[in-house]
Amino acid sequence: MRAIVCGANGAMGKLLQKALGSECVGLVSLDGENGVPKTFSELGPVQADVVIDFSHHSAVASVLDYAKQSGCAAVIGTTGHTEDEKALIREAAAQIPVFWAGNMSLGIAVLCRLAKQAAAAFPDADIEIVEIHHNRKVDAPSGTAHMLFDAVKEVRPEAEEVCGRAGEGKRQKQDVGISSLRMGGVVGIHQVHIATQSQRMTLSHEACDRAMFADGAMAAARFLRGKPSGLYNMTHLLEEN
Repeated sequence: MRAIVCGANGAMGKLLQKALGSECVGLVSLDGENGVPKTFSELGPVQADVVIDFSHHSAVASVLDYAKQSGCAAVIGTTGHTEDEKALIREAAAQIPVFWAGNMSLGIAVLCRLAKQAAAAFPDADIEIVEIHHNRKVDAPSGTAHMLFDAVKEVRPEAEEVCGRAGEGKRQKQDVGISSLRMGGVVGIHQVHIATQSQRMTLSHEACDRAMFADGAMAAARFLRGKPSGLYNMTHLLEEN
């Protein structure tokens, strides 16, 4: 596999370079520091199978344009995309293989599956999602929290995402609350609380080392090899494994 890392100067970019080793054939970073090209045009001609993006959601257009022009696959590991940016990802998937996930952890993929099963098993239960991250994280709720909500919504089409609570107002039956905490150096904790009048269950996943995201992104990149154009995510990877 020959991969280009976008966001090379960031924490995840550095982990990816280490994990990829000689499979890393190109670097791009939005800050242009440490001698790393700031744009794909500055990178020059590189033969790559995939571009892995852990930069910033605003860079998704340039990442996808490069991938389409080069005929390579794209792994999108950024979060916080606008609706227009999400549309660009879906449009690109009609031309190239695109792997897009709010979290690159296989454990989170399992958590999403379990959340979906629990929501189906307890159709009248209240469901709340809590996500905790370090104090430098920009977007809230996390992309992973949205992934968990989407998993629940698959079996509860009437579910409505409620981000944070304030003021007066009783909880509605269709509500799935999402609470975001930002503190210290927490890598990432996600919890799904399922509660009836007689019992309560909590599903939880904690990221202890960011290296797991690099491992997941590499698994995603390898998963795309030989795949036709289309939009793929961690569920597809989990099913293939």
